[in-house]
Amino acid sequence: MGKRSGLRRGDVRRNERLHRLRGVVRRDYAIVAVDLADAVQAVVVCDHDSRVLARRTERGRAWQLDQALGWGWAVAVEQGFAGVVVACEPTGHRWRVVAELCDTLVVGLVCVQPMLVHRAREAEDFTRDKSDDKDAVLIARLAAELRCYLPEPPDAGWARLRHLGARRAQLITQVGAVRQQLRDLLECAWPAVLGAAAEPLASVTWRAAVTVTLTRTGSDPAGLRRLGYARFAGAVTVELGRWGGQRRCHRVLRTVWAAATDPAQLRVGVATQRPGALERAALVLGDWHHALAQQTEIELRMVGALDTLQLTTVVTSIPGLSAVGAAAILAEAGDPVRFDTARALVKHAGLCPRDNASGAYAGKTTISGRGRPRLRVAAWRAVWGALPHNQVLAARHAHLTGRDHNRLSDARPAPRSPPACCANCGSW
Repeated sequence: MGKRSGLRRGDVRRNERLHRLRGVVRRDYAIVAVDLADAVQAVVVCDHDSRVLARRTERGRAWQLDQALGWGWAVAVEQGFAGVVVACEPTGHRWRVVAELCDTLVVGLVCVQPMLVHRAREAEDFTRDKSDDKDAVLIARLAAELRCYLPEPPDAGWARLRHLGARRAQLITQVGAVRQQLRDLLECAWPAVLGAAAEPLASVTWRAAVTVTLTRTGSDPAGLRRLGYARFAGAVTVELGRWGGQRRCHRVLRTVWAAATDPAQLRVGVATQRPGALERAALVLGDWHHALAQQTEIELRMVGALDTLQLTTVVTSIPGLSAVGAAAILAEAGDPVRFDTARALVKHAGLCPRDNASGAYAGKTTISGRGRPRLRVAAWRAVWGALPHNQVLAARHAHLTGRDHNRLSDARPAPRSPPACCANCGSW
């Protein structure tokens, strides 16, 4: 049928999506639109021409909207409609409460993107006038035009994975911020210790040695001399286990010792800032260790959630893709079954191409960027980790970065080999 009518695959899929939406937003149903807020909810009943049939302001929380929805049903029946469909914006977690109420009342629910409502304000009267009552009418109008979508069906397993993924994303941001804060403090007060390793913040031995130095000496690294190198090395061995290390890197250990006991190296930096900055750096190291421990725990829970959903074997069958990386992607994407095609999932992430063509003109094509940013980040992290171990991804990367036309730049840092001592102990 597509070849005879000239329809493309996108046209067919769009028609199917509109058909599914029309099955919920039926023409013989009135639209009960709700502009969700904290303690005051604006509720309006409209027909498919966005004519307001009734309006009500409900003072209460989102979970107290059952009476307002029942009132909207009664108004719709009185006006000759067979039923109602509820429309709202996906504001925070309040819309999930509305979805639960709709399931209880056996009423259909559609969601309207807040960006569409924002654009519709200007299209309404060119003033961008904003109020809860007017936004409720705009939500009803957009739902009648089928410029809405069916929300993801609730599932406890997938909801748990999504919450764990959001928590992991927060912890990764926190770890990155703590690392940068520690580097800034040491660059000001004790810059010599940052030269103890090629990548000091990535070295487990360096973290353990600096932690021992700052906790044993307070704000004066020179006091480490009284401890002695042998006792210092023993304390680092104990601290190494807390950071997940196994063997010390003696080269890093000796360099940290020299940075703490050599007067010439201690003179480098802002002396007046050293006592307070190093005290603060010790506290930041504690925050870093705590955040890493929490991140490890959350990742174990995410893998356990994959086991509950019986997806661990499926995702780990992809070469180079770890269970944690796959769990992070699925936590942002949700159940892939709800997507009709792989293109729909790519569009959901905002990675679909955005055309810029008109007539004979063909502009530069970029990704849309309209989607879930954290899904793009999760996919990027997983792909870069899998690239050295996945032949398909490696071949694709080599093609994109090595072709003559429209060559992409490789943003990865050049691979470095660890020193011989660090390669043997695995602690660099």
